[in-house]
Amino acid sequence: MARTRVRRRRVAVLLSGALLVGLWSGPVANAFDASAPTARSVRTVVVRPGDTLWLIARRVAPGQDPRGVVDAIVGANGVEAGSLVPGQTLVLPA
Repeated sequence: MARTRVRRRRVAVLLSGALLVGLWSGPVANAFDASAPTARSVRTVVVRPGDTLWLIARRVAPGQDPRGVVDAIVGANGVEAGSLVPGQTLVLPA
């Protein structure tokens, strides 16, 4: 009878340990994750003949004030208003 009690105690301790390891493995693994953070999706637009920053801003953000969108496009791409070339790719900030 003493052996049965010891066996049950060992099984209980092993199961409790396995449960604790299972509960802690997710958060611990995420804390030490060395992978790069996920990047936001990047939207781009290709400049058409006759496009200006103002027209692009109105096209990509209808209903918004184009001035803020133009400033964001200029800041993300380092372009000037008169330097757009058809076929040029511009990054649109989120």
